[in-house]
Amino acid sequence: MPLNNRPFDIHAALNDMDGGVLMEKLAATMTDTALSVVNHGNKGKTGEVTLKLTLERIGDSRQVLVKHKISYKKLTARGDAVENDTTETPFYVNGSGHIDIMPQTADIFSYQQPAEKA
Repeated sequence: MPLNNRPFDIHAALNDMDGGVLMEKLAATMTDTALSVVNHGNKGKTGEVTLKLTLERIGDSRQVLVKHKISYKKLTARGDAVENDTTETPFYVNGSGHIDIMPQTADIFSYQQPAEKA
């Protein structure tokens, strides 16, 4: 049973990623790419910013490792420049599936590992 029925706060989770720096990196990437499109984006040339999140379970725990990758293509006077930035953040998964940087103590003691199929 979930600890509470609150909706998942994706904004808080994104702000916790990469020690609170991920959203700042994303904002800087967006503005840099937008400026490059305005300065060099003629003839249908486009810039691109992608945020990719990959979740992987950490051992047999109630934790996942969220890998976050910001990829972008900004335009230049002679073409484009591509860059990737990949970091990762461990999160606890509570009983309702919400992820949080800190565990909810009631969830830690109520979790039961699913039975293995014979």
